[in-house]
Amino acid sequence: MAPKRTETAAEPFAGDPKHAAHATRTAGRRMRSLLLDGASRLFKEKGLAGTSISDIAAAADAFPSQITYYFRTKEALFVEAACRDMLYVARATEQAALRAQTPREYTLALVETVTATDSVAFFAEALALTRRRPDLAPLVERTIERLHAEGMRAYADQIARHGWKSLRDPDASSRRFWALAIGVTVEGFAMGRSSDEMAAEMLRVLGDQATTKTTSSSLRLVGSGVTEETSEGESQS
Repeated sequence: MAPKRTETAAEPFAGDPKHAAHATRTAGRRMRSLLLDGASRLFKEKGLAGTSISDIAAAADAFPSQITYYFRTKEALFVEAACRDMLYVARATEQAALRAQTPREYTLALVETVTATDSVAFFAEALALTRRRPDLAPLVERTIERLHAEGMRAYADQIARHGWKSLRDPDASSRRFWALAIGVTVEGFAMGRSSDEMAAEMLRVLGDQATTKTTSSSLRLVGSGVTEETSEGESQS
């Protein structure tokens, strides 16, 4: 039988105290990341109630005491894991949309990326949890504001890059998108809808978010010998 693992304090560094402090912080960040990785997977599979601190510790090859040291409670770990996953989704949607050449392709890329994951539903559970644990609400609030800010920046960049004209202020567009994404996901999971069905619903409600601009063209009237300058305006995409 393998010897029982015992929890011991980290060995002190004999070198530069600054180096020791940096190494300790690095090890701490790595352990937090491992705990969040393991917790995220287990919470999505078994839910908050069905996942124990011991389960999470085992998944991260850690000790239960390390979870309470870094996160205090299982609920706090749940909310932080959900917030981190939601920001990962936001980054993935931005990357997917970079390849879009039209506003419609841009919206489709965003929607398909968001509805292909269960991270938005995970985040919605964290939102609900903060009603019972208002002390955890600030982290959720900061995550939502970051979603809006980064979404606005990414959308404004695309508008400037392609010369599109947004039908709404970029900030309003970002807030509307994420509010709709969370709402459609909550309803979709409750109704047992597929990701394709949720994507279709999001696209239906979002509609067109921007237009492409077309240049003025010259139209020669047949038989008149007169050239008339006309503008085709903006075409929906």
